[in-house]
Amino acid sequence: MTSAPADEWRAKCRRAEELGYDVILVPDHLGMPAPFPALVAAAEATQRPRLGTFVLNAGFWNPALLAREVATTDALTGGRLELGLGTGYVKAEHDTAGLPWLPPGERVDHLRHTIEELYRLLASEDLPHSRIRSSGGTPMPQQVQKPRVPLLVGGNGDRVLRLTAEHADIAAFTGARSVRGSSTGQLEVMLAGELEERVALYRELAAAAGRENPEPEPAELNLLIQFVLDTDDREAAVQSLMERVPYLTPDQVLELPIGLIGTVEEMAAQVLAQRERYGFTYLTVLEPSMEAFAPVMARLRGK
Repeated sequence: MTSAPADEWRAKCRRAEELGYDVILVPDHLGMPAPFPALVAAAEATQRPRLGTFVLNAGFWNPALLAREVATTDALTGGRLELGLGTGYVKAEHDTAGLPWLPPGERVDHLRHTIEELYRLLASEDLPHSRIRSSGGTPMPQQVQKPRVPLLVGGNGDRVLRLTAEHADIAAFTGARSVRGSSTGQLEVMLAGELEERVALYRELAAAAGRENPEPEPAELNLLIQFVLDTDDREAAVQSLMERVPYLTPDQVLELPIGLIGTVEEMAAQVLAQRERYGFTYLTVLEPSMEAFAPVMARLRGK
């Protein structure tokens, strides 16, 4: 979502619903609208889609205050909330906010603490915020979904994947990694084989955590698609991308899991091939790709 006026944001949400999207997601970056008010506005504009964060930067949030936001937003959206969490990867945003930028391991520790506290607080019948009343005497709303809202965890690192395997309902893969030393969140893409290795590790960790048993259910696998190019000439389209990834060959770009290139039929075939190879059944596309991906999504319905 961009910093659009309220009417424009609601119109985008209605358009996403018209196109058949199942979930509307918002990010958590400074310089963009606050995620939870944006989701409440999206709920008011739509009827069917679920609404989620993709993903909250755990370093921005105190668990008790986040539990209040989650429970209230779930109530105000009629139980349509999906909570996405990650460690955060943009140092410059922490600097701007005056928040400490922790080493990677400590950021994962904080994410684990946040998730475990949220589970404890949201499962309680006596949430800290349930005793807070407004000036009119009305109790704060409590979450609709029981025992809690669905949890999506985003990340590719070993420790984050272990945390995801233990706790998440949705395992979100980015198909990219942070560039070492970047303070602005610069990312570099992962090749198909590298992503395959990450997914395989997640499955091993999920099995070890008991997630392959009937109870609890294994997490759904999500992939963020970074670009969707509707074209009759895949090779020519790849050339337009090469300056963004000069360290890759054209064939490697064509095989990148984070991109769809080709006709609607070709892109639908790519999605099905990725589902077969990796197990992705939940795809997220960026807002600029919303219209281009819609015909692909329509072609895949029921497959």
